[in-house]
Amino acid sequence: MSPTPAKKQSIAVLISGGGTTLKNLIEQRKLGKLDVEIATVISSNPTASGLDLARAAGIPTAIIDHRENDSHQFSVRIFEAINNCAANWAVLGGFLRRMVIDPDWSERVINIHPSLIPAFSGRGFYGQRVHQAVLDYGCKISGCTVHFVDNQYDHGAIISQLPVEVLPNDSAATLAARVFAAECRLYPLAINALAAGSIRVQGRIVIVDPPIKLN
Repeated sequence: MSPTPAKKQSIAVLISGGGTTLKNLIEQRKLGKLDVEIATVISSNPTASGLDLARAAGIPTAIIDHRENDSHQFSVRIFEAINNCAANWAVLGGFLRRMVIDPDWSERVINIHPSLIPAFSGRGFYGQRVHQAVLDYGCKISGCTVHFVDNQYDHGAIISQLPVEVLPNDSAATLAARVFAAECRLYPLAINALAAGSIRVQGRIVIVDPPIKLN
């Protein structure tokens, strides 16, 4: 009698808007390059167009409207929705609302930020604000960072980073496009490393063994 195949691990993807990161994860899953199931998509915004992407892909959705909950109840309901779908990991993709991490989910929630943390990160640094700040400061290198989520903005331990060159004629829009292309490469690989059990955390130091290899 053949052994029962191990159940593939799954993620809950949290969004607030258009779902560009979600779209990439769905595409990578179809291509066989994302080694987890997408169990659910949870939105803090009932009109987020990313919900349509999820529904078109047959992924269950949930809406936890931040305007209808205080900060504590918002966080509680988010993790109730994650637990209800039995996801192994929570993956933020353009999720713009701060939440308090359930202790049971410590080091199980990850985010990708469009800069090389700790530079240009924290409260108020999101979207094109990040890239314009990079340009205004005269940086020659930017990039993206995958990190664990804790109870401070963009503060959790860093899993992996991918640098992106800042070009002399860049605008915030052109830099954002190249950084997002890097995000599309890095995020699925980091998620795969989590699912494979390749990541250990020692304080603020994250050890990835084997290392993430960018194709």
